[in-house]
Amino acid sequence: MQRYATLWLTMITIGCGALIYGAPSFWPVTILVLPMVAGSLLLDPRSLPWFVVFVMSVLALLVPRQPMLSPRTVIAIITLFVLGFFILMSSFRRSRLGVAGVTGESMLVDLRDRIQSQGTLPVLPEGWYAESALRSAGGTPFAGDFVVASRTGDRLDLAVVDVSGKGAQAGARSLLLSGAFGGLIAGLGPAEFLPAANDYLLRQGWEEGFATAIHLSLDLGSGVFELRTAGHPPGVQLMAGSGKWVVHETEGPLLGIFEDAQFDCAHGSLKAGDAMLLYTDGLVETPDRDIFLGIDRLVGQSERMLRQGFDDGAKRLIDRLGSTNDDRALLLIHRR
Repeated sequence: MQRYATLWLTMITIGCGALIYGAPSFWPVTILVLPMVAGSLLLDPRSLPWFVVFVMSVLALLVPRQPMLSPRTVIAIITLFVLGFFILMSSFRRSRLGVAGVTGESMLVDLRDRIQSQGTLPVLPEGWYAESALRSAGGTPFAGDFVVASRTGDRLDLAVVDVSGKGAQAGARSLLLSGAFGGLIAGLGPAEFLPAANDYLLRQGWEEGFATAIHLSLDLGSGVFELRTAGHPPGVQLMAGSGKWVVHETEGPLLGIFEDAQFDCAHGSLKAGDAMLLYTDGLVETPDRDIFLGIDRLVGQSERMLRQGFDDGAKRLIDRLGSTNDDRALLLIHRR
């Protein structure tokens, strides 16, 4: 494929050069920008530098054929050389990945889809409703917050994770961790997931490799749950019987900082009508607002908005709360 692309682009460049050489007063040198831009999109990092040099050589040969070097023509020639220089520099950066521009973009789209698929919630039995919502900083499709879920029989495991960094900067780490955590949560017991996740992060040796997480292990038959956090905001539960919201405070260090970390467990039960919210700090904390005030605001908004029903409740809440400059994730589970 690359061989044919290089051949066709070379022929197009030669054709453009022939047109400029034959009728320099009619065909401007700027038409050489077409094969140059096409090459930056289609050629791999090994072929692109040679192709850019070839186009620049053709341009250098055609400059003396220009009938009159007006200021506009000189600016166009300089612009072409500058464009070729930037494309050449970008090809050297792209050589770290080893793929062409279009292929690299398709790879990023595939990575984004894989991150989102990791957070797909399993089918729940009748009487249960679960929904997750994610929003990234600046509206990019890559975020440092993600959700992983697993169901084995009547046991449902859900985890909301916040990776250090935000937006596209945290996207690569988020992809790696979402795949690893998805496997851990499906293969380990409730008490083993966070310690295993902590060990996995420590092995990576990242300079900014910490993360926070909240893990809910729920028995769909009885509604009994175990809740653990790792440096993460606490889960909040709606008690339908009393109409009150309960904050489940648990202790646990950040993931990826300390070896042999211990994570406390909160026990409880989701009865008919109860709901649980798991979320990241981007939803409740801002530079000018304390996290506890943010949790109070989350509870207040939830109480008002969820009166309209729990369906699409996570999406309605996440669009109302938090800062658009930070990644946000929210998971809602409700026992109907």
